Amino acid sequence: MGDFTVLIISSIFINNIILAQYLGACPFVGTSKKMETAIGMDGAVVFVLTMAGTITWIINTHFLVRLDIQFLRTIAFIMVIASLVQFVEMFLKKSIPSLYAGLGIFLPLITTNCAVMGVCLLNVQNELTFLNAILTSVAYALGFGVALILFAGIRERVNLGRTPGPLKDTSIALVTAGMLAMAFVGFRGMV
Repeated sequence: MGDFTVLIISSIFINNIILAQYLGACPFVGTSKKMETAIGMDGAVVFVLTMAGTITWIINTHFLVRLDIQFLRTIAFIMVIASLVQFVEMFLKKSIPSLYAGLGIFLPLITTNCAVMGVCLLNVQNELTFLNAILTSVAYALGFGVALILFAGIRERVNLGRTPGPLKDTSIALVTAGMLAMAFVGFRGMV
């Protein structure tokens, strides 16, 4: 049980996929202007990343390795991720059209989100067990969500204030993201 706790805490805070490994910056910066959009993107990424981490582990372990065709790993993983994103896109378009419109181009870009592919590859590369792969996928997704929602809250507050001209919009967002990343570095000594 202690190993699972360490795995979860380190995936969420210490090795945070966006703030420590800097994977997934496009949706991080692009969907963090409004809290509602950030929460919607977080939900989509949590679902896709959890399912992709689980399915890709199964495909890799039971098919690619057994058949000695690991060179097809990238193609197989992208196909799984793209299928999951397509499912999420169809679901949101039908069920929550306002969120679908708010996410815009960033929803289909989850397919190319390097955080999702990165977690799938990390699970395989670190030779995790099935349960550890699921826990790591969920924890990395939650870490992405924590960072995204924190960043969206900070960004909303910063946009309310007076920002100098050269630092408007994306510039101040990147500076703020850098400061948030430095704050997460403080968690490095925990585990």
